[in-house]
Amino acid sequence: MTNSSEVVLVGGPRDGDVVEAGDPGLLEVEAGGMVHRYIPTRQTRPVGNADLPAYNYDGMVNPAGAQDGVEDAEKRMASPLAEEETP
Repeated sequence: MTNSSEVVLVGGPRDGDVVEAGDPGLLEVEAGGMVHRYIPTRQTRPVGNADLPAYNYDGMVNPAGAQDGVEDAEKRMASPLAEEETP
């Protein structure tokens, strides 16, 4: 039996899973230590005897937030069109 808050996930690591969405909007699902984001669409997908709203995969984010990486934000120019300052 399905209720109106169930949706089907499309794409990503949880493709085809039926989950409770609660409020309509961005849905974040934890999988493999990362947060995977799904966004609502106007489409439906048949699951069992019901047509459930489809949420498309929107990508993965680290739950710890932004991490230091290859780019050093302090050395980045404000714009790709900006001229480099020479010392």
